[in-house]
Amino acid sequence: MTHFFLIELFIIALFLPASLYAQGSLQRTIITYSSRSIAAIDLFIGQDRGFFREEGLETQIVQVRATAAIAAVISGEVHALGSVGSAIRAIPRGAPIKVLAVGMTRPVFWLVTRPELKTFADLRGKVMGTTTLGGSQHTAGIRMLRKAGLNPDKDVTVVLGGDVPTQLQALINGSIQIGIFSPPTVIVARDKHRMNILAGALDEFSSLQSGLAVLDKNLNDQRELVKRIVRARSKANRYFHQNERGSSEVLAKYLNVDYPTALETYRISHGAFTTGGIPSEAEITEYLKADAQILGLPAPVPAARVFDFSLQREINQELGARQ
Repeated sequence: MTHFFLIELFIIALFLPASLYAQGSLQRTIITYSSRSIAAIDLFIGQDRGFFREEGLETQIVQVRATAAIAAVISGEVHALGSVGSAIRAIPRGAPIKVLAVGMTRPVFWLVTRPELKTFADLRGKVMGTTTLGGSQHTAGIRMLRKAGLNPDKDVTVVLGGDVPTQLQALINGSIQIGIFSPPTVIVARDKHRMNILAGALDEFSSLQSGLAVLDKNLNDQRELVKRIVRARSKANRYFHQNERGSSEVLAKYLNVDYPTALETYRISHGAFTTGGIPSEAEITEYLKADAQILGLPAPVPAARVFDFSLQREINQELGARQ
């Protein structure tokens, strides 16, 4: 897994402008995200609007499947990962990772089906795609199916289908019949391809996803570097909340959609994002309890084993952000 990740990074490096290597004063860092969606908006804004450079960082934002990204963080090949939902689920299995910031506390996922599948009863025996087994997208899909009275373990077959835009193509060609889509892909599926939207998870339950997670020991060994990464993400998050048009322009650019689609994506997702990177205790408790049930744990993982918001609190105070 690590070998293929290094190959991917090498290929990316071949196409980087030579000017990047001339920036000797900037410290090169790598941050991963798992899917092309609104969830990674803080990283896209940080890159596009120069917040990483403000912190003295030459940051590569690399799309990598969450399980591979976790392995790469542990091995030291990358500095941070943005898919904190997957990181949270890896910690009970022994991953030495801490979540430092949470970008979203609501699940921006909708259950989308092919046009001929109009009810939940039609979904029995069908195939559902996901990016990562046990990730935030997969978990949201499971919970929506259960709420509708289906047994996700028996009534549907779940397969890995790439990231969300890739899964839409699989839905179009029929290799999967059910998708769990975030914006803007859910909007494109609805408007361009006339897919059905059977349910949404946004207002149903807490879901901690996106943000930043790092190797536990780096909080001590590279604390100043880690703080600069968290600060850049925090500045990008503040920009997101304060600048609808600019954020929508970044979305349109990075996700390759038109501006109206990006604007709708922003508006339907905005309320899911934290303002200061720190969920409430109630949201953390609800999420860890649900995770324990899904993972079959005897009890929820203690929050202190998963989260360390000390740097985020320092930065919020420095930036005047709401905790």
